[in-house]
Amino acid sequence: MAFEVISTEQVDRVAIVTLNRPEVLNALSLKLVREVDQFLAEAEADDGIGAVVITGAGERAFSAGADIHENRELNEEQRDAAAAERAGYTWHMATCSKPLIGAINGLCYGGGTVMATSLDFLIGCEKSSFRFLAVNYGQLNATWSLPTLVGWGKAKELLYSGREVFADEAYHIGLINHLVPSEQLMDKTIEVAAGIAKNRPDGVNNIKQLLIEHTGLPLQEQFRNEIEARQGRFRGLTVEEGFRDFLDRKGRKPAES
Repeated sequence: MAFEVISTEQVDRVAIVTLNRPEVLNALSLKLVREVDQFLAEAEADDGIGAVVITGAGERAFSAGADIHENRELNEEQRDAAAAERAGYTWHMATCSKPLIGAINGLCYGGGTVMATSLDFLIGCEKSSFRFLAVNYGQLNATWSLPTLVGWGKAKELLYSGREVFADEAYHIGLINHLVPSEQLMDKTIEVAAGIAKNRPDGVNNIKQLLIEHTGLPLQEQFRNEIEARQGRFRGLTVEEGFRDFLDRKGRKPAES
């Protein structure tokens, strides 16, 4: 599929998606979120992709959020339909079978924070900043995603206040996993993504799915679910398959009688 408002490329097994509307700070129009959603569907079906990096075009923004000018032109019925469509793409991002990593190259506001916190984790630079703006216009979002990254107390503060979170604080509270100079942002993000992409895709996806299912469950239930998953639906490779290189190097001892 040819894309108009995102660009895509691939480095080895890492796909890179760039939100490509820099003239409006990569505002999330319906066309843009549809194209992201379509690309992720294609990536899930592509065995040559082991991880996906999402970033923004230009030097100012990952995304300033929803396209307010577009939303203003919609009637109430159209806005409701658009909201349902956006919810669908957000959940697809959160549950995508391929790991998704955000390279936050600039400001990340409003709907941009919803997208960002729906990803598996984020990597930032000195230009990264976040604002969870929904409270400023009597709305809400990211209540389900932000606490998993920064914990309940900090999530409440940021969601209640809508204040700006700059790069240093974002790193210290766990909103971004790595903080690097802006000129190193993509190299670092691709490096991390490549380290994930070299692993077995089913192994990474199984871990992701179980982490999602565990959210909110008692610790003992999580423990039991992991054991059952390893023995059942997420059964991994046999010792012979999983350690083939080691066994080929060290040799196979004959079975004891």
